[in-house]
Amino acid sequence: MSQAFVLINCELGSEEHIIEELKTLSDVKSVQGTFGAYDIIVEIASESVEQIRETITWKIRKIEKIRSTLTLTKVEGQGE
Repeated sequence: MSQAFVLINCELGSEEHIIEELKTLSDVKSVQGTFGAYDIIVEIASESVEQIRETITWKIRKIEKIRSTLTLTKVEGQGE
């Protein structure tokens, strides 16, 4: 199983709406609001890296009021 973390910048005041939309996506395992350079962190798990890429490109990045994303892909076997 492939995993990734997506850091999201969004428009001010849209965090709760975006978090609720993210929770409806099947590959999303957890969502948290954050303070700092990014507003939201999302954990994604899918059968393949390609499926993760499609979820980010065609689902997450299409959510209204998301300004930008940064994806961190987990390295299999490290830290386990």
